[in-house]
Amino acid sequence: MSKKAVAIVLLLSSLVAMPAVAQTLVFFHEIGCSHCAHTDLFLESIQPNYPDLEILHFEISEGDAQDKLSRMLSAYDVELGSVPILFIGDVAIVGGTFYGFYDEPYKVSGRQADMLLEQAIQRAIDEESESPLARIEGVEGGGLSDSLTIPAVIVAAAIDSVNPCTFAVLVLLLGTLIVAQKKGKKGLVLKAGLAFTVAIYISYYLMGIGVFTAIQAAGVQRPFIIVVSSLAILLGIWNMKDFFAYGKWFSIEVPKRWRPAVKRLTSSVVSIPGAFFVGVLDSLFLLPCSSGPYIAILALLSSADTPPASGLLYLALYNFIFVLPLLLITFAVHFGYTTTARAERWRSARLGKLHLASGILMFLLGAGMLTAVLLGWL
Repeated sequence: MSKKAVAIVLLLSSLVAMPAVAQTLVFFHEIGCSHCAHTDLFLESIQPNYPDLEILHFEISEGDAQDKLSRMLSAYDVELGSVPILFIGDVAIVGGTFYGFYDEPYKVSGRQADMLLEQAIQRAIDEESESPLARIEGVEGGGLSDSLTIPAVIVAAAIDSVNPCTFAVLVLLLGTLIVAQKKGKKGLVLKAGLAFTVAIYISYYLMGIGVFTAIQAAGVQRPFIIVVSSLAILLGIWNMKDFFAYGKWFSIEVPKRWRPAVKRLTSSVVSIPGAFFVGVLDSLFLLPCSSGPYIAILALLSSADTPPASGLLYLALYNFIFVLPLLLITFAVHFGYTTTARAERWRSARLGKLHLASGILMFLLGAGMLTAVLLGWL
């Protein structure tokens, strides 16, 4: 064999021996999604034809996956949609819509979607495209849970502050201030009111830290948001019921059988520590019925993979807005702008409307969060 022939044989052998450039396909899916299951089976069936294809699976409800998906969408300049969501080469596939495959987004389904997906894989291999993960280095996420965190905290806290369950807190505060007024001690109204409010703030803040930490540690943000959102919708409907049929069946307030004992306890307040103690005890009794928006926002903060330090600041803001009505009443009574009797008459006269307003707001909060979860925005 001539030297030229030997050189050609060696060159061909080296080309055959050269390893193919590995390609990465990033696949975001969701447990229970039938389209995701179909795509997973299809990829499994064709993977033997592409031995150098690496498929990375991400369950969309996981905190790390949400951050990665948010940055991936930004890198490919596409909008968030329903799962399955895949990235390969220059192509992004969101809920059956192919971006980057043709000049315009192309929506397909079924067998045609499978064929286009395989073509996208083959094109990425032929063009030796970079990994989708390489595109997101230095890219910041732009998910809904990141951009709406502060507004969501403010809105949820405002809803919670006018929650009919919180009205019971106001009644107890008024009772505490009445006792303080009867004592006739200068400044006792202000001090007792502030002690009561600070107790509510600290109790709710500490309980919020506990729930926030537990949700992040458990890693079940998405199922938790679904449950809480559904509960908020039900509580909202039940609150609206109290506008049309107040007192019938079950009302979202302190049970009537508890009220005499609560009043006796309130009337026993004779000091600043006593007012603080009533506030702590009150927060423990009222948390189950007034915590709908609070737990919803805790779940939202957890889904945003919020750093612990930021979470503490968000909770501090939330609870300040929550106790703001208590502070306003305390100062109004202290400076003589109103009396406890007048404030209680105002509350009683508008109780039905407050139930309706709170119910509508809570329903919208729950429905909005549930929709965002189902559409993959959270």
